[in-house]
Amino acid sequence: MGFRRRLNPLSNLLILAYLVRFAIHFSFAYGKSNGTQDSVTPINHDLYHTSGALLEEIESLVHRHPDKLSIEKISGKNKGYEAEMTVVTYCRNRKENDDRTKLRILLTFGQHARELITTELALRLLSILSEEEFLPSVDRSTLNRTLDRLVIKVVPVENLNGRKLVEDGELCERRNGRGVDLNRNWAVDWGKKEKDYDPYEENPGTGPFSEPETQIMRKLSVSFEPHIWVNVHSGMEALFMPYDHKNTTPEGIPSKIMKSMLEKLNHFHLKDHCLIGSGGGSVGYLAHGTATDYMYDIARVPMAFTFEIYGDLKASSRDCFKMFNPIDIASFNSVLNDWSAAFFQMFTIGVQQMNGLQPKAIGSSFDNWVSIDDYLNGYLMHRKSRYGKKMEVLDLGLQEIRTYFRLFLLSSVLLLFMFCSRISKSTRPIVSAMAL
Repeated sequence: MGFRRRLNPLSNLLILAYLVRFAIHFSFAYGKSNGTQDSVTPINHDLYHTSGALLEEIESLVHRHPDKLSIEKISGKNKGYEAEMTVVTYCRNRKENDDRTKLRILLTFGQHARELITTELALRLLSILSEEEFLPSVDRSTLNRTLDRLVIKVVPVENLNGRKLVEDGELCERRNGRGVDLNRNWAVDWGKKEKDYDPYEENPGTGPFSEPETQIMRKLSVSFEPHIWVNVHSGMEALFMPYDHKNTTPEGIPSKIMKSMLEKLNHFHLKDHCLIGSGGGSVGYLAHGTATDYMYDIARVPMAFTFEIYGDLKASSRDCFKMFNPIDIASFNSVLNDWSAAFFQMFTIGVQQMNGLQPKAIGSSFDNWVSIDDYLNGYLMHRKSRYGKKMEVLDLGLQEIRTYFRLFLLSSVLLLFMFCSRISKSTRPIVSAMAL
């Protein structure tokens, strides 16, 4: 006890520092010799923009080309959690943005926060559309004739809040700013859990569309009514069509058209590297509550796809940046070049599909979505019985039902008031005579 009193505090600190240093050195050497020390690749800022810099560059691009591009920012809030989304619209003649005869395409990138390469592809596509960059071996005049037939909406960073977490060092984060996987938060088969369900990676939220990000995307799909939807991801190389929640593809001609398009893209632009088919049948696991299944099954988008543009399957599961994003300039440029060419080929095939259809066929196969009235008058109930989910009915139709119900009540009150007024006028003389 007396010995402790005599110890100098400075000596204690020196001894502690020495022990800590020794422990760190020992653990590192032991881990290295046993092959257990996994290196983690940091974000390569020479190749990748921060989300802020990327959105600033896109805004500058729009301002330089106001004849072709327009931009809007849409925000949403739920239970104190806020999200904002940038949406860029391309039309070679902006005055024709609302031309319903054009092929409408909706593209979204960065739904999973750690997949930075997808947002770089969004920037590359917008640069080509604005003619600041060019596709090799493509005749621009021919391409422009295709682009004259299109209106394209691009969401370059769907999950901005999650992306900021990745940029702050959480390189494996795929969820949004409050821990929800946005690609499990949609209504089709929402909340179902497989045996290999990972509550951290696949948190579906408290209910369908509980997240502002998915609410914004749903509203965008309803207002824009796209013919083609593509949700762009990374983690592997694949061209997926519905379904994700079961291991089958849809039946009929539309499904064959989608598969034919994907096979052409894979063969001519992607070196036959990609898996093709349903997400649920190709990946090895089923995913429930995904955006693509909703777009195809409920929003009635005729061609709904998920593109997986890159994946390093040899990377450690801890090395998320390397697993989901190319880390050298050659691979980075190869991904952007190959997939840019594939997207523009998809635009061309889409226009050709429209050209080959008679107006009635276009109306029946491309523009035959469920209207709000039909949606409320039975479509939701049909989906309820099919999937057995009251949550879907309540969530998808609640706002519309309230609006229609209020209008009904207002009109009923007005009609009742008019009816009572007429009765009052017609009965007044009779009452007067009885009083006399």
